[in-house]
Amino acid sequence: MSDNLVQDLLDAGIHFGQRRSAWDPRMKPYIWGQRNRIHIIDIRETVRGLLLAKKFITKTVASGRDVVFVGTKRQAKGSVEHYATEVGMPWVTERWLGGTLTNFRTIRERLKRLVELEKLVESGEIDTYSKKMTSQLMREKRKITRNLQGIRNMNKLPGAVVVIDTNRESNALREARTLRIPTAALIDTDGNPGDCDIPVPGNDDSMRSIEVIMREFTAAVRDGLTARTAAAEGADDAGDASGDEKPRKKRSSRVAFAADAPAETPKNEEEVAAAAATDATN
Repeated sequence: MSDNLVQDLLDAGIHFGQRRSAWDPRMKPYIWGQRNRIHIIDIRETVRGLLLAKKFITKTVASGRDVVFVGTKRQAKGSVEHYATEVGMPWVTERWLGGTLTNFRTIRERLKRLVELEKLVESGEIDTYSKKMTSQLMREKRKITRNLQGIRNMNKLPGAVVVIDTNRESNALREARTLRIPTAALIDTDGNPGDCDIPVPGNDDSMRSIEVIMREFTAAVRDGLTARTAAAEGADDAGDASGDEKPRKKRSSRVAFAADAPAETPKNEEEVAAAAATDATN
């Protein structure tokens, strides 16, 4: 991780936590100290968590699974929607609907209903209905679009869930845990690091810090997409070179979930990250 990124994190105020009176004691290992009754997050822990999260996201996307980004608080909506859309990953920036993961079949049915309503509008058939019915249908369309637009192309359960603020997105984390879907989160000093698999300690109230974190998360997604494309092209080339008359079925690779086998950051990466963070703070 470059010194420039560490400096970006510091400039964005990633190290400023909550007031001392609002902290969660379980965040103590990630706190460097306090100033003016505000906890200061250890930037080395932020870098370490970010490295681990990026490595896991890249691995998940490379294996062919998607990552859903969740950020419904006002400060996070813009960055989450912008960066997730850039890399073609699903996102949720409005209220998390109960059952989005645990009752995924029903959510897909609602999205089918959205497609039906859009066809009514595009074909002009909606003009044949009464004004009252048209108003009801358009209201239903707006509501479904607002709540589910970001996951309308998510045809299967994601390989990971990434959230901004564990306290705000507790429902999403709870559903992911129920389905054993690994989670990563930007978590402030008032959160519980045990709520997610990979905590990235940092300021989750600052728009600038959220933007830097989302930029790094989506950079990891791009690396995973590149690896996914390379693997697919390599498999096609191998199939063409074999010269077999009958195409062979591709063997699907099995990728361990972080919830079953927690990923570990290589020691050398941690040392590099810690050294870079120490230099930046000095």
